[in-house]
Amino acid sequence: MTRVYLEIGSKKVFACSLEWPGWCRAAKGEEAALDMLMEYVPRYRVVAARAGLAFEPGEPEVAARVPGDATTDFGAPHAICDLDREPVGAAEGERQAKVLRAAWELFDDVVAESPEELRKGPRGGGRDLTKIYDHVVEAERSYARQVGVRHKPYRSREDRDAMRAELAEVLSRPWQPGEELRWPPRYAARRLAWHVIDHIWEIEDRRE
Repeated sequence: MTRVYLEIGSKKVFACSLEWPGWCRAAKGEEAALDMLMEYVPRYRVVAARAGLAFEPGEPEVAARVPGDATTDFGAPHAICDLDREPVGAAEGERQAKVLRAAWELFDDVVAESPEELRKGPRGGGRDLTKIYDHVVEAERSYARQVGVRHKPYRSREDRDAMRAELAEVLSRPWQPGEELRWPPRYAARRLAWHVIDHIWEIEDRRE
């Protein structure tokens, strides 16, 4: 079985894995969200393989349900559940960091391989490639502050990589409840990885 939690908004429900950072999908309703999560197993397996991890999940088992909010309905997993506040051991911390590093590597590869102009949505919406890239890296800089990593706006790719390295190092550490972080590391790893992976899949889908 694969432990997941459901974040339940008024319009959308997110199904998120508790063990695999960034493996989160949303739909209208609980069953639809769980089905969508499993539909993305082959695509998430690419991320896990890049991290050097075997990914053969079983059927999802709902371990918790948490209320969502406007951010959930907008399309981002936002709630911190009680399970996120459990201790993180050294092995889990390192595994979280591996997945996040893999997501960053894949994101950079996909950006390098994709055209600047991406296919528009049915109403003509959607960012082009550079705007997606800028959005992702600036969001990371904002998210990083939630775990005590602060960097000024980037002037180079090296600045971005320095921030990512520090962020991955923080998330790889063991953690105990009570240590002062705005976001528990398990939630931070999930939110960061989800954001990168979601935009990888967006770019892949819109360049076809």
